[in-house]
Amino acid sequence: MLLNIQVRRHKVNQPLTPLKVGQVLDLFVAVAKELKRRGITRSTNNPVADLAELYFERGLKLTRATKSTKGFDATDEQGLKYEIKGRRLTPENPSRELSAIRGIEMAHFHFLAGVLFNENLTIMKACIVPHEVVSRYSTHVAHTNSRKFMLRDEVWSFPGVKDVTSELKAIEAAVRSA
Repeated sequence: MLLNIQVRRHKVNQPLTPLKVGQVLDLFVAVAKELKRRGITRSTNNPVADLAELYFERGLKLTRATKSTKGFDATDEQGLKYEIKGRRLTPENPSRELSAIRGIEMAHFHFLAGVLFNENLTIMKACIVPHEVVSRYSTHVAHTNSRKFMLRDEVWSFPGVKDVTSELKAIEAAVRSA
C-alpha cells in the first residue's frame, strides 16, 4: 500500500513525533493492512492475538479453526483442541491477564496455548497449559460470565505445563525475517 509521501520517506529508527496525528494513523492503518496481506494476521485489528495464533500454528503444527469457532482456536494431528491467547506487556500495562475464557466448564479445549510478548512484539515466554490447570487457577468474573487466567511466571512450574518458548522463538525469527 502506498503511503503519503511524508510518511513513506520516514525512517523506522526516527521518532514519529515530527509526524502529524493523521500521518501516524495512516501509517498504523497501512501497517495493519500489509500484515494482513502478507498472511501474518487475519484481521486489521491489534496483531497480538493473530501473532499468537500464527506462531503456535506453525510452531506446534496446528490447524487453525475458522474465526467464528466457539471455545478453541486450533487443533493438532490427534484432534486435541487449543485455546490460544497472547498478551503484550508494556511499561504502561505489565498485566499478564489473558483475555476472557468463556465456557471453561464445557471443556471446549484441551490446552491453553499462551504467549507473552515484549513491548516490541517479540516473544518473551510461551507455554502449553492443560485445561485442568487453567480451570483450577483461573477465577470467575461475574460481570462477563467468564474466567480470567494470569500467565504469571509460576505457571511454567505447574504440573503438565510445557515451556514452548524456544519453539515459538524459532518460528518468530523466520516470520520476522520474511
